[in-house]
Amino acid sequence: MNHLVITCHPRTSSFTRAIADTVEAVSVALGHDTRSRDLYALDFEAVLRATDLDALATGSVPPDIRLEQEFLQWTDMLTLVYPIWWAGMPALLKGYIDRVLCPDFVFERIGDSPLGPLAGKKVLIFNTTGAPSTFYASQDMHQCMASITDTGIFEICGMEVLHHAFFGGVTTIPDNELKTYLANVEAITSRYL
Repeated sequence: MNHLVITCHPRTSSFTRAIADTVEAVSVALGHDTRSRDLYALDFEAVLRATDLDALATGSVPPDIRLEQEFLQWTDMLTLVYPIWWAGMPALLKGYIDRVLCPDFVFERIGDSPLGPLAGKKVLIFNTTGAPSTFYASQDMHQCMASITDTGIFEICGMEVLHHAFFGGVTTIPDNELKTYLANVEAITSRYL
């Protein structure tokens, strides 16, 4: 299986990075062809500009967008690892989605149904939060955030989100709880790969 792991956190020492490292290690141990894209390390241009729209409208895909689209076409399983900031994904990841999942790439019309090169691909999502999970759960925010990404982005592209996990309080909980989180990440990844 081809497995692409996309990480979005500015600190290489973050718990978000530790989750991505765990996912990648499990994937490699299971014998999957695993590739990683760290959006901060890539210094990915997140701003969708008029020049991008003009180029895309004429079928001239900018090279940085084309490269990421090739990675997405290559993969069978996409894993996203990112923190929740202000009840959503980091701006860099949202910009990546805005630029890379452009309509002409994602959708081909087959009758009345959109079907494109990402249809049938599988997705895992791991999110970290600074606030405890109990806070988000009491506000029903986990479900809201999952609906936005799982349905509003990936399912519309024809992809199937297999699991979306939230790990709360990562900036304040003790190390033994962080280790439990990583064990959960390992178990979830092993189950779906």
